[in-house]
Amino acid sequence: MKKLYINTGSFDAVFNNLKESFGGNLKVNANEYKLTIKSKWAKGSISGVRFEKEMSYLSFDLTFNQEISLSIESNPFSPVFFAYCEKGNVLHSFGAYGATNCLKKQQSGILSNSSAINSVLYFQSHQQIQFSIIGMPTTIENQATDFVSQVKKIFTSNSGNYIYIGDKNHKIEEKFQELKKITNQRALRYVLMKSILREVLELEIAQHSYNYLTPFVPILNFALKQLTEIKKLSDIGFGHIIAPALYLKRNLQARTLKGKYHLELEPYNQKLAS
Repeated sequence: MKKLYINTGSFDAVFNNLKESFGGNLKVNANEYKLTIKSKWAKGSISGVRFEKEMSYLSFDLTFNQEISLSIESNPFSPVFFAYCEKGNVLHSFGAYGATNCLKKQQSGILSNSSAINSVLYFQSHQQIQFSIIGMPTTIENQATDFVSQVKKIFTSNSGNYIYIGDKNHKIEEKFQELKKITNQRALRYVLMKSILREVLELEIAQHSYNYLTPFVPILNFALKQLTEIKKLSDIGFGHIIAPALYLKRNLQARTLKGKYHLELEPYNQKLAS
């Protein structure tokens, strides 16, 4: 098994580190990055978008020529990572000897790691893997909004390590399909990607926790206002984007009313790694 290491830091540093590890050609256009790889280790691509301090997005489409372990050091910005596997399997452990969890096709997962122990990803040889990661920093300067503070409260633990593997979610799958269909329209493309990724985060939180009921209704209102502004910039039909958000908003409001009458909600199942 080939062992590779990634030192975290700025988005530039991460992609330059990936280039050093895998080889390939790196292209940077404004806030978008794409590393095309064809080396003895792997072939495929790693792309990403940096949304200032709010969040970052990485998409992997790779076939490895041998088994690979990728050790990633703990990030100084203490991000919560939302992962989705479109094809293949991704194995993860906290440290080389920690318990292994598997993210399978069409499954999503959430993890955070503020400890000194590295996160390790394992990839099988000669099998195509497609997965995406959305990272949201949770350091003090990024906790100004209820959204970020709620994410930190739900998806971090005192031990420093947290991981949750969820069931298949077709709504999340649809959002990543929408993401792929966005055409190259410069500023509009950037705003659309940001809106869709934000919706993915909301769906992830709604799936994994019952504590989202009241605080996330205002966030959905904000998302709908943002989509209305986007519509003014383009003649593209946005019904397929706005409809799921409206549906989720109505669902959240209905469930909030239930909460006022003290109806019981089933708590989510979480896995905490110590």
